[in-house]
Amino acid sequence: MSRRSFALVASDTPEARDAKTRLEARYDTADVDTAEVIVALGGDGFMLETLHRFMERAVPIYGMNCGTIGFLMNQYVEDGLDNRVAAAQAETLHPLRMRADTVDGKSSEALAINEVSLLRESRQAAKIAISIDGVKRMAELICDGVLLATPAGSTAYNLSAHGPIIPIGAQLLALTPISAFRPRSWRGALLPARAEVTFEVLEAAKRPVSATADFTEVRDVARVSVREDQSVDLNLLFDPEHNLEERIIKEQFQP
Repeated sequence: MSRRSFALVASDTPEARDAKTRLEARYDTADVDTAEVIVALGGDGFMLETLHRFMERAVPIYGMNCGTIGFLMNQYVEDGLDNRVAAAQAETLHPLRMRADTVDGKSSEALAINEVSLLRESRQAAKIAISIDGVKRMAELICDGVLLATPAGSTAYNLSAHGPIIPIGAQLLALTPISAFRPRSWRGALLPARAEVTFEVLEAAKRPVSATADFTEVRDVARVSVREDQSVDLNLLFDPEHNLEERIIKEQFQP
């Protein structure tokens, strides 16, 4: 078990900042630009920020929970951090790539680790058509919104919207409606990870819709296409006894 150099980054909360100060006094840490591992101190939101921040470097991220839920984090323990980082097991995730075209003809792209979500901007329900790999599967979904979630994101917003939890490695994405009005019986779908999903906003001027990929929001969209980008690898490190696959299975048996 070889030691790996690591750098510490912390969310902007007193608990996380204090933890970083204590750990820096205790361990010989590296610079964030040269470290072999980034240790992120915070909650799940900060883990997403850290993954986005270091995405181009493709450096593994080891999180320690200084937040609330900490689903993507390891337990915060100060003892033996160097040994834990060296023994940690990697889970490789691929983000979703969103392309959003707005009603005024502009286009933008963004990556999402958890989900891409479309939400109504006004008091009126959104009307959205959904195509999978070029085949229209739903001509009109009347709803507050709809989202497409990765396995890592399936326990977050997707679960709150009553979508399914997806095990890591299942090669699936969750397509989940948000407060569907018509058809009311539709509860969503499980799609192959390789699928390209296209959302067309119907009556976009009258019923405006925004699209969000993690932290990137695009307002007044007319068309949004989403696919998994397998050219981008995101490596999360977990203690062997608390790996991400075990957490996702355990989450499905919570009362």
